[in-house]
Amino acid sequence: MQVRTLWLTDFRSYASARLDLAPGLTVLVGANGEGKTNLLEALAWLATLSSFRGAPTEALVRRGAPFAVVRAEVEREGRELLIEAQIQPGGRNRVLVNRQPLRRPRDLLGSLRVTVFTPDDLAIVKEGPAERRRFLDEALVSLHPRNDAVRAEVDRVIRQRNALLRGAGGRLDESAAFTLDVWDAKLAEAGAALTAARLDLLARLGPVLGATYDALARRPARVAARYASAWAGPEALAAADAGTLREALAGALADARGEDVRRGVTTVGPHRDDVVLTVGDGPARTEASQGEQRTLALSLRLAVHEVVRAAVSTPPVLLLDDVFSELDPERSAALLAHLPPGQALLTTASGLPPEASPERVLRLAGGRIEPA
Repeated sequence: MQVRTLWLTDFRSYASARLDLAPGLTVLVGANGEGKTNLLEALAWLATLSSFRGAPTEALVRRGAPFAVVRAEVEREGRELLIEAQIQPGGRNRVLVNRQPLRRPRDLLGSLRVTVFTPDDLAIVKEGPAERRRFLDEALVSLHPRNDAVRAEVDRVIRQRNALLRGAGGRLDESAAFTLDVWDAKLAEAGAALTAARLDLLARLGPVLGATYDALARRPARVAARYASAWAGPEALAAADAGTLREALAGALADARGEDVRRGVTTVGPHRDDVVLTVGDGPARTEASQGEQRTLALSLRLAVHEVVRAAVSTPPVLLLDDVFSELDPERSAALLAHLPPGQALLTTASGLPPEASPERVLRLAGGRIEPA
């Protein structure tokens, strides 16, 4: 997979821009505020239909413009793809592939795959469980677009179940109890499928994560990622079987029904699970150093990159935003020495380490992109 050219119109700070990428490593150099991250965000949007900054659609359109357009010329397994998107604030985004409109924007998923690392990824290690669940679920969508439908179904069922619980006002009549039984069955089915996919992903990540961390840290370390769930016991998690997990979740929902009705919210399920990250003998969130946490965050992204590459036989495009600001010189050199094969786009405000050997270096200044 290779992106040849990216065009922007009225996206973020750009009225118009064109970015030609090298087959290997392209580096964007520029001061803070020059729009480097905006270029990565636009490319990632075409792959995921969302902003890795968590920005709403309105924030992606240049002030005063009615909409933004992002286009990319992509070569994927020998096939030429022109991916175009019109990002419409307050309306429905329009997506085309080779000039043909997609019936659903979700059908674009998988046409272009990217792996994104930003300084904000430190939150995966340092913040609460929601960050780690989001990390897992985004990786699952990269593995296969069908996982997006599984994740969306879990979210939909939980919203509907919570609405029913809130409307019950602490008491269930016969009709509400019957409806709750229906939502419980749906949540057990969809929640088990999502949890099984998460467990499978963690099983694939484990060996790659350890090797990646050791390479970046330049010393061996015991790094692990373990799934934690209050509703699925050790046997169910070890089996990682959707049927076993479905029975466990159905039982947990039945046991928690009284508490759920009282509180008006779903208290058990995959939406409350966590991933426990450890470095050495202690939890990375509370006991790892800042350098270890940064290295672990980058290692998680690179490990997912490798797992996706192995699964789909084509490496995603690697997007590294301001990565050198997060790493000391030794780890920066290790990253450059162990960049995965394939295309990569890297931004930096402080220049390149001496070990860097990019195929193309572009400088951003005053909204212009020029060869350095």
